[in-house]
Amino acid sequence: MASYLIGIDGGGTSCRAAVAASDGRILGRGKAGAANILTDPETALQHIADAARAAFQDAGLDPAGIAEARAILGVAGHNVGDAVHYVKRRLPFAAAEIESDGLIALQGALGDKDGAVAILGTGTIYIAREGDKVRYIGGWGFTVGDHGSGARIGHALLQESLLAFDGIHESSAVTQSVLAEFNNDPRDLVDFARLAKPGEFGRYAPRVFDCAGRGDPVALRLLKAAATTVDEALDVVVARGSRTICLLGGLAALYRPWLAERHQPLFVEAEADALTGAVALAAVRFGSRPEVVA
Repeated sequence: MASYLIGIDGGGTSCRAAVAASDGRILGRGKAGAANILTDPETALQHIADAARAAFQDAGLDPAGIAEARAILGVAGHNVGDAVHYVKRRLPFAAAEIESDGLIALQGALGDKDGAVAILGTGTIYIAREGDKVRYIGGWGFTVGDHGSGARIGHALLQESLLAFDGIHESSAVTQSVLAEFNNDPRDLVDFARLAKPGEFGRYAPRVFDCAGRGDPVALRLLKAAATTVDEALDVVVARGSRTICLLGGLAALYRPWLAERHQPLFVEAEADALTGAVALAAVRFGSRPEVVA
C-alpha cells in the first residue's frame, strides 16, 4: 500500500485535513467540525478522523487508508501535556506528532524563512523563528490566556450585554442584538454561556468588529481593549528580533486596521496556509522531502 502523509490544522471552529504523497504533494483536502483538544478532546478526535477521511475521499482514496498514514497535527493546546498524551494515544493514524497550530502556520506562511506569525482566531498564539530557534508567546487557552481572541471578544460581548440589561453599563445596538437573540431573557443567555465552548463564544466576535466599524460605542470599547492585548504581544515579538509578521487566522483581516501604527510596516502576506505548513512538516518528519529547519 502506498505511504501517505496527512496534515491536520485543528482549530476551535473547524478542523481541516490534507492527504499528500510522500514528497508532500497534496492530493486531497477535507474539513470537519471543531478540534479543540483542551476543552473537548473526544469531539476533537472524532473531527480529526472525519476530516482525514474526507481528505482521502477528495483524493479518490479509500478512507480506511488513514490507518496506514503518518500525520502532523497542528492544534491549540499542544503545550498542555495531559491533553496531548490523551489525544495522541487515541489518534487513528499509523504514526503522528502533535505540534502547535502556530508552528504549522509559521511553516506555511514563511516557508523556511525567519519571521513571526500572529494567529488571531478563536484563540491567539504568536510564534517567531530565527534560524533554528523557535519561540512561542501565548497560546495558553481560553480559561487563562488567549487574550484578544475571538472567544475572549465574544465572551466579553455577552458579559457586556448582561451589564447593559442590568443598567450597570451602557446599552447599544450590539448588546441589544445579543439580548434579542436570547429572547431578551438574561437567563437564556446565562444558560448558553454556562456550557459554551470557545468556538461558540468566538462566533460573536465578527459582530463586534462589524458594529465597531459602524461606531457602536460598546463594540468600539471592547475591540480597542482586545487590540491593545494583541499590540502588547506584537511588541514582545518585535523586541525579540522579528522584522516580518504574518497575521493569520479567522480574525486577521478584521484586526489589521485596528492594530497600532508602529506595527503596520512589519505585516507581510503569507506564502501559504497552515494546512500546507502541516503537510510540509509531515514531509520532513515522515516523507521523502529533504529536511528543513522549522
